[in-house]
Amino acid sequence: MTRMFGKPAVWAVAAVLAVGLAFGLYWFQPWKLLTSKTVNDAAPAVVSASATPSPASPTVGAPSPSAVAVLLAEGKLVTHEHDSSGTAQLVRLPDGRHQVILRDLATSDGPDLRVWLTDQPVLPGRAGWHVFDDGKHVELGRLKGTHGTQVYAVPANVDPTELRSVTIWCARFKVSFAAAPLEA
Repeated sequence: MTRMFGKPAVWAVAAVLAVGLAFGLYWFQPWKLLTSKTVNDAAPAVVSASATPSPASPTVGAPSPSAVAVLLAEGKLVTHEHDSSGTAQLVRLPDGRHQVILRDLATSDGPDLRVWLTDQPVLPGRAGWHVFDDGKHVELGRLKGTHGTQVYAVPANVDPTELRSVTIWCARFKVSFAAAPLEA
């Protein structure tokens, strides 16, 4: 046995295996399957665009239209690579800025997860895993956590009406964990 470990070829194979194992652990990060993080951002109060009272006829006891965000579109998350649930909402704030709110999110952790607004349709099953980087997409930031309600600002130079879905995108493996169609 000691003669076998004295050979340079055995050490070379062991070194290659060690480097391969280290790279595999870095690339796949399997421990993330066992981690989760809950983030609950302060989300604005939201009313649907059709429920917003006109300034001439305010509803008694209701917040004024300028004090709440207006819901422009929303959709339920559709599972792709990982089981996920929750709702994505696109809202316009009183000051004109836009946000995406992920409400009641529940998904898995993974390496390099991002939240994107995209122009692609949401397809169920494996057909929807890889479509979101095919067209226009805008990254809103890293996924803050795997559970909770999270708020993401839409950049001011982006017209969110040109985009029709939200995806939780794994940038490392170029796959959607989940996505939601944004429907008015």
